[in-house]
Amino acid sequence: MSTPLVLRTSIGKYDHVQALRDGTVGSERVRFDFVEVEPISAAFRRMLRDWEFDFCEMAFTTHAMAHAYEKPIVGLPIVLMRGFHHGALHCAKQSPLKGPADLAGKKVAVRAYSQTTGVWVRGILQSEYGLDAGDVTWVTLEDAHVREYVDPPNVMRAAEGKTLRSMLLAGEVDATLGLAKPDPNEVRTVIPDAEEAAFAWYRKTRIYPANHIVALKRELAARHPWLPTELYRLFAAAKQTARDRGQERKAAPAGSARARLMAMIGDDPLPYGATANRAPMELALKYAAQQKLIPRAYGLDELLVPELLAST
Repeated sequence: MSTPLVLRTSIGKYDHVQALRDGTVGSERVRFDFVEVEPISAAFRRMLRDWEFDFCEMAFTTHAMAHAYEKPIVGLPIVLMRGFHHGALHCAKQSPLKGPADLAGKKVAVRAYSQTTGVWVRGILQSEYGLDAGDVTWVTLEDAHVREYVDPPNVMRAAEGKTLRSMLLAGEVDATLGLAKPDPNEVRTVIPDAEEAAFAWYRKTRIYPANHIVALKRELAARHPWLPTELYRLFAAAKQTARDRGQERKAAPAGSARARLMAMIGDDPLPYGATANRAPMELALKYAAQQKLIPRAYGLDELLVPELLAST
């Protein structure tokens, strides 16, 4: 028996990959050397700047930007994280903002302009609320994971030590995008009734945003043609194991956000494969191109391994 290929790997601690971590799902051909990175977004930077990992979780927009700068990675259509983003935009609870249109001429703080949640929110603000990203000053805490990318002129860097929360509560910005653990006593969503707005947007577009996929070093995919398909098989098996383990869990309470979500999108909120994720990926690429993060909206055949383009 040949020695398995060992991949230095960083992915988030999700239920749907736990079976890979605990060895319930395994392979004779490949092993994972897991490196824990918190938050997982920091691993994207380490992958693209230092090439620390062979196989790594990657924000989809970051992956597209990496392609623009000819980084030697390929994507697999394994969507590890997805979700709606209407509720990611917050203002102070007593803010005079009545809705997204009021952000024209205002300042919005975000971790990085290239953050995938920001790409989705800015795309939705423009398409649904008529607010152009260029009419807002974006205040960032850091630059893009892709070193070569330069933020547009309407992006400014916050002073050292600032946080999204501190800037918002001090009135230094009018809103934040991607605030962690927002306190309802301090903030509210800029989009009124954001949850219902997100569900209405889904009913209109049938899009459930895909945020994170996985990326593999291109030379490994070329040297081991079997590897992308084997990785896909392993992740699919791990997800199925998680679903099987969860069969005895209580169903989401009737009327809860999760119950309403599952009623709309079906019982698998994380479908893998290029076919199932083509629509959200293509819309994310359209938004990224509109926001000048990438030179054009790439085709999925340019970003994903060819062996999995027909995957479902």
